[in-house]
Amino acid sequence: MTVQFVDLGVKEYASTWELQKKLVTLRQTGEIPNTLLLVEHPPTITLGKSGHAENILANPAHLTSRGVALLAVDRGGDVTYHGPGQLVAYPIFDLRDWTPDVFWYLRRLEEVVIQALQGFGISAGRLPKHTGVWVGDEKIAAIGVHVSRWVTSHGLALNVNTDLSGFDLIVPCGIRDKGVTSVAKILGKAVEKQAVSRALLNALARVFEVSLQEISEENLQDVLQSEIA
Repeated sequence: MTVQFVDLGVKEYASTWELQKKLVTLRQTGEIPNTLLLVEHPPTITLGKSGHAENILANPAHLTSRGVALLAVDRGGDVTYHGPGQLVAYPIFDLRDWTPDVFWYLRRLEEVVIQALQGFGISAGRLPKHTGVWVGDEKIAAIGVHVSRWVTSHGLALNVNTDLSGFDLIVPCGIRDKGVTSVAKILGKAVEKQAVSRALLNALARVFEVSLQEISEENLQDVLQSEIA
């Protein structure tokens, strides 16, 4: 099975979310194959379906002054932060091509990150009762998904060279007794994000047992326009 992927570069969260919705509809009707979006967002806080507003520690005026967008979204989980230096992956996958099981899918996403980090000498793993990928008691990758008619959206956010001070604006994922970390923090130096992207893609190909085909954003937009027409 082949999964097509596209690197969107830096994109606003809201527009990327709208793109995901369109792709989900097309995947549900079989008009596109399983598709993976890679993206980096400007500073953004998102509150999931099971989120609690009190876990956002800054008021709207302060967020605006910091240039941080705030959105309530339809993924699972609580509150998280996206920002520059973070690698975000949004699989638009029909789980019936693998196993129609959301918990299986969450564990597979975790495994993708765990395997990708091994290539950088980082030993990451899971914590009982807490979705995501952890290094000790610090989360390095947040995972939150939405599934509609077995087609997935949202996904994972891996802190690569992220300025972790953005997480001071929230209680990350609503977990008060844990911290956050990044690849750069652990290694003590900035890392080429493209190298992490490649590692993540290779791990995804192994874990989901697929081949990957890169397409351009222009190709993706052409598909969307043809379907609208």
